[in-house]
Amino acid sequence: MPSTSTEPLADPAARLRQRGSNQVGMRQFNERVVLQALRAHGPAPKAALARLTGLTAQTIGLITARLDEDGLLVRQSPVRGRVGQPSVPLGLNPDGAFAIGIKVGRRSADWLLVDFTGKVRQRIVLNYPFPDAALLLPAIERNLQQLLDGLGSLRDRVVGVGVAAPIQLGGWHRMLGLTDAQSQAWNDIDLGAQVQKMTGLPVSFAKDTTAACVAELLQGQGRDIPSYLYLFLDTFIGGGLVIHSHLHRGQSGNAGAVASMPLNVARAGEGVPPQLVSQASLWDLEQRFREHALEPMAAYDERAMHAPWLPYTQEWMARAALALAHCIVSGTAFLDLDAVVVDGVVAPALLRSLLAQTRDALKAYNIEGLQTLPRLEIGSIGSDARALGGALLPLHASFAPDRDIFLKV
Repeated sequence: MPSTSTEPLADPAARLRQRGSNQVGMRQFNERVVLQALRAHGPAPKAALARLTGLTAQTIGLITARLDEDGLLVRQSPVRGRVGQPSVPLGLNPDGAFAIGIKVGRRSADWLLVDFTGKVRQRIVLNYPFPDAALLLPAIERNLQQLLDGLGSLRDRVVGVGVAAPIQLGGWHRMLGLTDAQSQAWNDIDLGAQVQKMTGLPVSFAKDTTAACVAELLQGQGRDIPSYLYLFLDTFIGGGLVIHSHLHRGQSGNAGAVASMPLNVARAGEGVPPQLVSQASLWDLEQRFREHALEPMAAYDERAMHAPWLPYTQEWMARAALALAHCIVSGTAFLDLDAVVVDGVVAPALLRSLLAQTRDALKAYNIEGLQTLPRLEIGSIGSDARALGGALLPLHASFAPDRDIFLKV
C-alpha cells in the first residue's frame, strides 16, 4: 500500500540527492519517466502508467514500489469499473520533495516554497525602490532560513534552491536614477555564489525572465506550444526562448534578451536608436504616473486600469503595443515561431488590453516572406513566474527523466 505519511523517512536526504545526479542509470531513468508521466497526466493506475510509458506491468510494479518506499507517491481513491477489482490511481505525493525559488528584481524580491507537484506552499515578498546589496543579501538568507525552518521534519526533503535575477541587475541604472557605484555593487556580485554560501543545498541560477519562461514551459501555455518567444513585462521588459519544446538559453544564458532590441535603424550623426526597454517596460509607465503626481507603483496592480491612472495607462499601452509589434515581427523573421507568449507583473485587464492593441498594431506590417505571424497568447503564471521557475530548476534536475531538464513529454 502506498504510504500517505508525512513523517520523515530514514535518511531521505541521501535518496533525494541521488536523484539529482548527472549520471542517471536505467533504473533511475525509468523511475523518472514514471514520475514525469504522473506530472504530465495526473494520477493514474499502474495499467495506465504502463501504457503511457511503454514499460511492462511488472516493471511498473517494481518502480512504483520503490517510489512508494521513497515517499514520492500517494494512493488515490479507488475507481470502480464494471468488471473486476477497482483500479487505484497513483499520484505524486506533494510532500515527497520541496524546492525554494528566489527572485531578485529591480523593484521586489520573492521567496517561494514549492512542493513536489509544483504548487506554491509559502510565499515571502519584499518591495523596495531598488535592491541595496548590503540590506538584501541578509534578507535573502533570513527568509530562506524561515522557509526551511517552517518545514519542520520535512526539511530534509528540500532538493535545492533556484535563484532568478537579471544577469546585470545594475543594468540601465541611469534610467532608474541610480549612481554608477550603486550599479557596480550588483555587477560585482555573483548572486548564485552568495546564496550558495547561505545553505548546504544545491543552488542553481538563471536569468529572471528565463526562469519565468521555464515556469510557463513546464506548468503553463508552453506545454502545448512547440516553439515560442516569451515576453515578460516588469520594471524592464525581458524574455526567453523555447525551440522545439526545449528551453534555449544561448551561449551566455541570455537568449531572449529583447530589452536591448533597437526600435530604429542606426544612422550616422543621429545618436543611438531607442531600445525596446524604453517603450515597453513598466518603468516607462511609472514615469508617466510620476509626471502627474500619481503613485508610480500603481503600474504593477489593478489601479493602473482605474481613474485617475487609466488615461496615462492608455497612452503607455498605445506606445508599448507598437514597440511589441516591432519586436514580434523581427523575432518571427529569425525564428519562424508558433506563438509569442506574454506575461508580467501587471493587472490581467491591462495585459489583455495591451495584447489586443498589439494584434491591431501587427496588421500594419508587411509580412510577405514570413508566411504568417505567430499567434499571441497570454501567459498563465503571472508575477510568480520568475521565482516559480527558479524553484522548478532543482525539482526537475532531481526528478526529470532527461539530462535536458526542460524536455517536455
